[in-house]
Amino acid sequence: MSHHAQINENNIVTQVIVTGDDPNTIEWLEEAFGGTWIKTSYNTRGNVHYGSDGEPDGGQPLRYNYAIAGGHYNPEADVFYDPSPFPSWVLDKTTFTWSAPMPKPFNVFCVWNENTKTWDEILDSRPTDGAYLWDDESQSWYLANPLAKENNV
Repeated sequence: MSHHAQINENNIVTQVIVTGDDPNTIEWLEEAFGGTWIKTSYNTRGNVHYGSDGEPDGGQPLRYNYAIAGGHYNPEADVFYDPSPFPSWVLDKTTFTWSAPMPKPFNVFCVWNENTKTWDEILDSRPTDGAYLWDDESQSWYLANPLAKENNV
């Protein structure tokens, strides 16, 4: 199994699909769907190859990062990278990942505040009776799957 990304004329990834490992896959994709297709690796992040256990495995990374729809392809460097999460963040050209202007505090649950260009700590008042996610807009926790709580999952 392989993954291939279609890129448009502005080098923006328009879609990523799962394909077979046939050596003629790119030619087939171009004939069937048009456009430009480039192989990407689901196991590559920050120019490191990861195994099925989520740990670096020494494998060969491919194009620095796994392509995502809306992401970028840099043909000169032959790399994929995500869109910038915030205008103040800087693209690290050694990993092609985005970095905040200041390091994230260690062992603190926090979110980036683009207005102040700082990390805002979120007091860990997260409920423990289910899987909750943080909503930046309302600055509150919400139940990720309300049905799970009803079914005691």
